[in-house]
Amino acid sequence: MSLTDNDRRLYGIDDSHLLTIASVLPDNGSDRHRLQPAAVHAFITLQTAASAAGIDCQIMSSYRSFAQQQSIWDRKWQGELPILDAEHQPLDITLMTDVEKMHSILRWSALPGGSRHHWGTDFDVIDRQSVNACQHEIQLVEAEYAQDGVCGNLSQWLVAHAHEYGFYRPYAQYHGGIGCEPWHYSFEPLAQGIMQALSLSTITYLIKDSDIKGKDVILANIEMIFSRYILNQQQI
Repeated sequence: MSLTDNDRRLYGIDDSHLLTIASVLPDNGSDRHRLQPAAVHAFITLQTAASAAGIDCQIMSSYRSFAQQQSIWDRKWQGELPILDAEHQPLDITLMTDVEKMHSILRWSALPGGSRHHWGTDFDVIDRQSVNACQHEIQLVEAEYAQDGVCGNLSQWLVAHAHEYGFYRPYAQYHGGIGCEPWHYSFEPLAQGIMQALSLSTITYLIKDSDIKGKDVILANIEMIFSRYILNQQQI
């Protein structure tokens, strides 16, 4: 199978179309992070509005390549990084079948090739000033974004205003696939078209062509993974 230039961008192989935030606004707190140009400009506008409301909205994670996503996956599969349950508590992978381990990883970490972080439209945000003031080590768990959480004010502001700048929460609710992620925002004008362009056959090819851990069980369940975790279609 031959990948097109668009495929290489969709699945985290080519990042030449992305801009760093610093290239548009130097000395920005999220300067090293990369997004598509339209998403960069929209984020800076959102960030400026949040700052006027006393909120230090900064990106913690944005673009990740296929290789970076595979590194996360492989380290979780091998027990080098924790796999968390629905309550963000670590699981004992020695008690799991490979299928159980696969599902548990997918709840919080996307399959390489199927991550929205490949697109240059999605990012995770924190209220850095609040986090630093509390000397808190951010974990990206739901409690941090609850009303009384360290990023609670940020979360409430974004719920009220993010849509004004073109952003939405793709994982606002749990549908039986990806867990609820109140920190994850997406630039809808670009992301919706990308979602529609995703191809099961291309992702299958990329997994077959990789040396990802757990490859056999992934490929045996790839159609389910595509609908339940990549498209995040309703399961419950």
